[in-house]
Amino acid sequence: MASVPFARGAERGEARFFFIMACLMVATILAGFSLNFLLGRSSLSSPLVVHAHGVVMLTWLGLYLLQNTLIFGGNIALHRRVGWLAAAWVPLVVAMGLLVMRHSLQTRGGPPFFDQNQFLISNPLQLFGFAGLTACAIAMRRNTSWHRRLMFCGMAMLCGPGIGRLLPMPLFIPFAWYTSIFVPLVLFVGAGIIADILRYGRIHPAWFWGIGVSVGLQVIADLFAYSPTGYSLTEWYLAGTPGAERPMAAFATP
Repeated sequence: MASVPFARGAERGEARFFFIMACLMVATILAGFSLNFLLGRSSLSSPLVVHAHGVVMLTWLGLYLLQNTLIFGGNIALHRRVGWLAAAWVPLVVAMGLLVMRHSLQTRGGPPFFDQNQFLISNPLQLFGFAGLTACAIAMRRNTSWHRRLMFCGMAMLCGPGIGRLLPMPLFIPFAWYTSIFVPLVLFVGAGIIADILRYGRIHPAWFWGIGVSVGLQVIADLFAYSPTGYSLTEWYLAGTPGAERPMAAFATP
């Protein structure tokens, strides 16, 4: 990957920042799921689809962290080779995300603090947003400043489930879903924007694209999810499954 930094002479500092942020994002996701396990909200007796999803996601986290580690260590050649494996892994991340969402919705109604219709529509769109940003980042791999920021934004879109497991989500009803979507943007993308301002005195446009994709997809999802068609689609999707037994609107469990 050719080095075309946002500003000459800043490459090492940028590499250090993105390596540190990769560590923080991976640690946040792992902490959230570990806490869920320790509190007994998940267990090793989960169905195969849940374990397969976990393996795929852990592998993606490892690849993302490895790629930033290789760049920080200056191993560009290996970074290029691993990059193609990471690119091939993106469809698996999306596919397993969709499958585990279906399992969650149809077997237990999905997380109770999310509206089912919003979860059904927004979750896939956010996954596709991650894939789209990652694909654009790969296409722009020779432009380092765009490449690493778009990859970062795509990764931030996957941090919601980890952050959501660290927060008392029932307390955020009816805005729990927005909390899981926008807190990662504020924390991680916000940190990237601040780093750019401190280092360069300006903001790289890639950050605006990353934020725009996530926010834009959420607006589209809500317009559809809360339309008559969205409600009907959710009822059809859950018909005849245990997930149809809970209210469609979010609620707080005891």
